[in-house]
Amino acid sequence: MIEKVIYLEGVEPVDILGVNNSRFERIRTLFPRLKILSRGDELKVSGEESDIEEFENKIDLLVSYLHRYNKISSEDMDELFLSEEENPNKLKPEDKDVLLYGESGRPVRAQTTNQKLLVEESAKSDLLFAIGPAGTGKTYTAIALAVRSLKRQEVKRIILTRPAVEAGERLGFLPGDFKEKLDPYLQPLYDALNDMIPSRKLKTFMEEGTIQIAPLAYMRGRTLDNAFVILDEAQNATHNQLKMFLTRMGRNARFIVTGDITQIDLPKNQDSGLIMAEKILEGIRGISVIHFDQRDIVRHRLVKSIVDAYNKEDKKVKK
Repeated sequence: MIEKVIYLEGVEPVDILGVNNSRFERIRTLFPRLKILSRGDELKVSGEESDIEEFENKIDLLVSYLHRYNKISSEDMDELFLSEEENPNKLKPEDKDVLLYGESGRPVRAQTTNQKLLVEESAKSDLLFAIGPAGTGKTYTAIALAVRSLKRQEVKRIILTRPAVEAGERLGFLPGDFKEKLDPYLQPLYDALNDMIPSRKLKTFMEEGTIQIAPLAYMRGRTLDNAFVILDEAQNATHNQLKMFLTRMGRNARFIVTGDITQIDLPKNQDSGLIMAEKILEGIRGISVIHFDQRDIVRHRLVKSIVDAYNKEDKKVKK
C-alpha cells in the first residue's frame, strides 16, 4: 500500500468536488478500495499503486474536461469515470470551429467571414489590425483568441488596454478613486472576459496579474513578453501613442489592434494613429490587416441598418 497527493491544478476544487464536498462523496464510492481525503486543492490517496494510478487518470480527465468546457455536471462526472470499454471517447472530439467554451460551457465561435479570417490570420501573424464598424465582433473575437492562447499555455498573460480619450485622460472630474473612474470605460473588456472565464477564476487571474486591464498610457516603458496583448478602440490613439504601444512588443508576444475609424473621438487637430499605422506598416511581413464591414455585425438586426444609414450620410457630407 502506498500514499500519494494529487493536486487539482488550474481549477477551483469546488467545481470538481462539489459544494460541501457533495461530489467528493460520489468519487469515494466509485473507488471503494482507496482511502481518499480532501483538503483544499489536494487529494490525499492511500491504496494499491494500480488503483491510485487509475484514480489519478480519472481526476486528470475531469480536470481536462473542466478546462475545455468550463463546467462539469454530476452526469458528466459519472460518464467520465466509466471504464475504458464502456466509454472509449471520454472527451468529445474538439469542434474545430469552437475557439473555447465560455461560462457555463457555452461554445464561443467565430461567426462571420471576417471573424473567421481574424482567427486564421492570428495563426500566421504576431501583429493583427482588425478595423471596422461597431458590433462586428472585432474585440470579442480577439479576446477569445487571447483566452484560448492562455488556456493552451501559449502565453503567460493577457493584457487588454484602451486609450482613455473619452475621459480626456484627465479623470479628476469623475467620482471615485482612479480604478472606479476607469472601470466604466473598460467595462466592455470585463464583459467579454466574464463571458469566457468563470468569475472565480477570472478574479484569481486578475489578482495574480495573469490578466491585466489598463489604460493605454500605462503601457509606456513596459516590455510585454510572453503575452497576448489587445489594444481596443485604437482609432482614439494618437500617432505617438500607437507607435509607443507597438514598440512594447516583446518575445513570444502576440498583438491585436482593433478600432473603428468612423468613430474617432480625438480632438480635430489630432490625427488617428490607427489610420496612419495602417499606411506606415503596409507590406511588412508578419503584420495582417482585416477590414470588417456591415456584413459582420452580430448585434441587433437594426445595427446594420443604422451603420449603413450613417455611412450614406457621411458620403453625402464629403461630396
